[in-house]
Amino acid sequence: MNLGTLEPRTATVSARAAARRHTRSWRPLIVAAIDVLLINLAFFLAWYARYRLELGAEVAVENYVEWTTYSTVQLTLTAVLLIVFRLQDLYRLRRGAGWVDEMGLVVNGTLVGIAIMIVGVFYLRPFGLSRLIFVYAGIAIVLLLGLARVLERAYLAHRRRRGYGLERIVVVGAGPLGRVIMQNVVAQPELGYQIVGFVDDERTEDIGRFTALGRPEDIPDLVDQLDVDEVIIALPSAEHARTSALLLSCAERQVGFRIVPDFYELSLNQVDIVDVNGIPLIGLRDASMSRGNLLLKRAIDVVLSGVTLLVLTPLVLLPIALLIKLDSPGPVLLRQTRIGRNGRPFLFPKFRSMYQDADERLYQVLHLDEARSAGRIFKVKDDPRRTRVGRWIRKFSLDELPQLWTVLRGEMSLVGPRPPFAHEVEKYEEWHRRRLDVLPGITGLWQVSGRSNLTFDEMALLDIWYIENWSIGLDVKIIVRTIPAVALGTGAY
Repeated sequence: MNLGTLEPRTATVSARAAARRHTRSWRPLIVAAIDVLLINLAFFLAWYARYRLELGAEVAVENYVEWTTYSTVQLTLTAVLLIVFRLQDLYRLRRGAGWVDEMGLVVNGTLVGIAIMIVGVFYLRPFGLSRLIFVYAGIAIVLLLGLARVLERAYLAHRRRRGYGLERIVVVGAGPLGRVIMQNVVAQPELGYQIVGFVDDERTEDIGRFTALGRPEDIPDLVDQLDVDEVIIALPSAEHARTSALLLSCAERQVGFRIVPDFYELSLNQVDIVDVNGIPLIGLRDASMSRGNLLLKRAIDVVLSGVTLLVLTPLVLLPIALLIKLDSPGPVLLRQTRIGRNGRPFLFPKFRSMYQDADERLYQVLHLDEARSAGRIFKVKDDPRRTRVGRWIRKFSLDELPQLWTVLRGEMSLVGPRPPFAHEVEKYEEWHRRRLDVLPGITGLWQVSGRSNLTFDEMALLDIWYIENWSIGLDVKIIVRTIPAVALGTGAY
């Protein structure tokens, strides 16, 4: 990238970055203010349910209490809950915390607050109180605050998809440390980061959507000219002098910075950090893909693929096979040699979606390749070699269904990286080969994050993130997200 072509706009950029930081600083106060309104609304609904709707038991005339009588209790509950939420850091969540994490704090804080109020109010007994009103209030508070957070996350996700509200960062270093940052940004868009690009001494080619901007020494100019909020320094530990110089440059320009620690070539996703009175103790987490986890994953694969085959064979697979046979000459199934776990080849079945001479006509469509991957994967959106039925079954990924048999045989999993051809693996960079550490899958993280609309480097980053962060819950999440992705045909060709 030629820095001389960038227009100098330091003052404007600084003002915009400062405005974004100012907006983020106000968010906790805005969320807390909304919580105050919702807590009071929830208490009113609880009163209405108990005294007007008489839920739980009939209210005798002498036990009826007006809502205004509860005003002191209501305001006290609001104050108690805000204090509890603040002590739990509900309004200062770590970046990337999920809705479930946030709701855990809401539920726990509400239970604690309600318990405090029950003990205090029934000890003082200022008037005839209904115990049920606190039960109803607790339920209403959790529901309203939970709904508010769902709406907030949906709104933020919408803005971030449109490019608003993102924190613009530059990554220093494109080695293993830098790629860890990139793969986490690709895999977790909810983090709210936008990587403007990266700088590196050796790598001058882009990595997926991430642009090569030059060398680390260019950071001062890039920060001034590219509206950067934060610089993430991912250099090896041996580069400590260079790192210090970069930190000084960022501090002089009042730009945030973070350092990615280099733990002796260990994957950062394997590092476990325990805080003991402010002292970080560093160790290694148990491997996600332990023998027990692999057995559990295998059991799920067998059960789900077996049941799916029993259900779909008469309803979907046989009709598709008949349509392919009637549409064009050639076999119904294709068996391709793909590369599986640890580089072992296996036969990969698919419903045929192209004409018989598709391989011979490959040279005719090579110039149409849209994967931008230097031959590591081949994708053409409107491939003229597809049959009429082939266009339809590939649109909805129905050509992949025969791979359920491969899952039963143990050569594939329901969830995992896409199995490559041997000639694609030959063109891999060393870090790409990490994709081959696990069984390939029918679906995977990249399939539900854009599918063919992603570059190969982005696919690899997502696959590696999946391997390093695997869990049964993640597999379930990917399978659930696959359903709408397939139904809508998003990025499928």
